[in-house]
Amino acid sequence: MERAQGVHEEKPTLPSANVAAHALDTRQSLVDAARLLFVSKGYFATGTEEIVREAGVTRGALYHHFGSKKALFLEVFNVIQVGLTSSAQPLQQSDDAFARLEAGLLGFLDASTTPEIQRVILIDGPAVLGWPLWRELEASYGLGSIQLLLSNAISQGTLREQPIEVLSHILLAAVDEAALFIANAPDPLAARESSVAAMRSLLSGLLRP
Repeated sequence: MERAQGVHEEKPTLPSANVAAHALDTRQSLVDAARLLFVSKGYFATGTEEIVREAGVTRGALYHHFGSKKALFLEVFNVIQVGLTSSAQPLQQSDDAFARLEAGLLGFLDASTTPEIQRVILIDGPAVLGWPLWRELEASYGLGSIQLLLSNAISQGTLREQPIEVLSHILLAAVDEAALFIANAPDPLAARESSVAAMRSLLSGLLRP
């Protein structure tokens, strides 16, 4: 029987839960592909066509989920930072706040020799995001922890009484600069050794006599 004129057959639609799951899968595929390429080739040598090809999605999907390549980079940057923070969680088991502070700062210097941290966070991060935003993001991931550990170490009597707010900013700047030095050095491993020695010296000067 012929269909009545002007009546259109409706196309089947996916349940909303499936649509949401598909969107999450697409987004994750883009992040995974971009992460792989940004680490191996760098942000500026990676084209959007490579990202969508690696992810198995369309260019439209990239712009739908992120709007731009830079926004996708920011997502990758944050994912790596969250992973770095999570990897440091075992350090929180110690009751010695100063030991946890030292282990966290030195752990970041160790991480700065790894390809992901070196390329995405320390080399391309400031160049792509701009220095002010990069500093703001670094502070958001590290400053609060440094302040808390300094306060606890002073309460425990390990550190001398001193202004926590300014000291936490100084330590954050010091570890960031040391990490940038390592990431951009011709010999990152040698730079890491000298940076660790310098950081240990700096931290020892804070201890109560």
